[in-house]
Amino acid sequence: MKRLRALAFQAVVLAAIPSFSPAQSVLTKAERTSESMEPALVHQSDVKSAQAKLDELLKKAGKRPNIVWLVVDDMGWGDPGAYGGGAAIGAATPNMDRLAAEGLKLTSAYSQATCTPTRSAILTGRLPVRTGLTRPILAGDKITKNPWAEEISLPTLLAGSGYKTVLSGKWHVGESLGMRPHDIGFDEFYGFYEAEKEISQGVDKRRYPDLVLNPERLAMLAKTGSSNKLIHGFKGGKTIDVETIDSIEKMAEGDRLLKEFSVRKIAELAKGKEPFFLEHCFMKVHADNFASKEFEGKSGSKFPYKDDVVEVDAYIGQIVKALDDAGVLDNTFIFVTSDNGPQLDSWPDAGYTPFRGAKGSAWEGGGRIPAIAYWRGVIKPGQQSDELFDLMDLFNTSLHLAGASDRIPTDRYIDGIDQTSFLLAENAQSNREKVYIWNEHNFMAMRMYEYKIHMKVVQEHAQWLNIDMTTISDVGLAPWLFNLYIDPKEQYPVGHRMNAFLASMAAEMKAHAATYKKYPPKNIGLGQ
Repeated sequence: MKRLRALAFQAVVLAAIPSFSPAQSVLTKAERTSESMEPALVHQSDVKSAQAKLDELLKKAGKRPNIVWLVVDDMGWGDPGAYGGGAAIGAATPNMDRLAAEGLKLTSAYSQATCTPTRSAILTGRLPVRTGLTRPILAGDKITKNPWAEEISLPTLLAGSGYKTVLSGKWHVGESLGMRPHDIGFDEFYGFYEAEKEISQGVDKRRYPDLVLNPERLAMLAKTGSSNKLIHGFKGGKTIDVETIDSIEKMAEGDRLLKEFSVRKIAELAKGKEPFFLEHCFMKVHADNFASKEFEGKSGSKFPYKDDVVEVDAYIGQIVKALDDAGVLDNTFIFVTSDNGPQLDSWPDAGYTPFRGAKGSAWEGGGRIPAIAYWRGVIKPGQQSDELFDLMDLFNTSLHLAGASDRIPTDRYIDGIDQTSFLLAENAQSNREKVYIWNEHNFMAMRMYEYKIHMKVVQEHAQWLNIDMTTISDVGLAPWLFNLYIDPKEQYPVGHRMNAFLASMAAEMKAHAATYKKYPPKNIGLGQ
């Protein structure tokens, strides 16, 4: 029976993918080196330049570089000043702006549509439909199988190459035994299993009076197993409840505690002989936002969301300073980004994007996110690129930096692409040709060059409600093809009447669909 259900699930997913032919097009320049790897563009001069930098640094430092990801929750493309936001929209971001000015600013970087899919994708190099982690895990969800039992995580692979691995902050990719960060490869975890709203809803009587003021309902919530604890976990299973979040005042200080831990941990790890991987995931600026004591009213806007943007930016600056103070900044690759677009459903407790849609949608506003690569002395300052980058590419890229590209699994499909040369070489070109956009089990769209083709669209039925009041629709007679350079808001398809490559784009989608025949999607019970 389970086998039949699995086959039925695969059939539903595969049926959502177009079956055009031929499976190749004149548009592609990417090269496939393995049937289990996403085809990539090859720029040999960039590869040689980047590798020369890494070889020189290894000889100088005597060990592989540290890797630090700074992942903000629900920050919009237009929130940082470097992307047109900042002080102009009520929340100055001098630290992110400085990193962008002194590093590489990516303007066409993509996440998944929501947080759990993104967080799993960057740690596996695989699209969520392949791992089953297709949407956020919410209180009351019943997972039918542990997706991590069959996945090979980045921290596991890095540990095998001599790295210390730490996750500080939000997890939200499972809190059951076997799914926690310190169960799936991290040496240490200090943070929260849940998203901020999942915790604050149990203590915020103004926003959730029907829950907080009803003891019976609170008891029901507790039975779901939802955690309101700050956790300190260690590889091997040891898990400590550090603090219970039983007030909005405590929730407001959550990111301060996480930052203080990361700063201490950097000082500790920097003294060791091993390189380290630190993934620092902010709780903020996910709704519901509560300003901390130190930052309340510090933004130009004075709204809690904007105060929290200022707080997150300050902590990014402090974490970078900690690396410098520890003497390891010159041997540390830093990547600053957001896990998806802004959650406009919670407006005005929400970020900003100039694009159509927001978190949860397949429009540009849902998955096009700010992304900054910084490495003092290695990445040339003042660079900007609009070439494609998918956050899944951090998987392959991090393994390359660790000298562990040969550890990338070959028994499953890897959707990430090694972007080391793109990020490190001067004025380099991206190795990614296409970005595939899924929404849970629906193959929605694909971007290739400046073109974006939709097979399905998310339609809002109330302003800004990109999650709570939407439907997914087929596009009709023809795919909707947009040229994002002349129509970045995706308002008017150019279609076949103004573009020569509608059929070629469709063929590229068919090639993507073909990968699921040998490497089928996984169902772990996260339906709609």
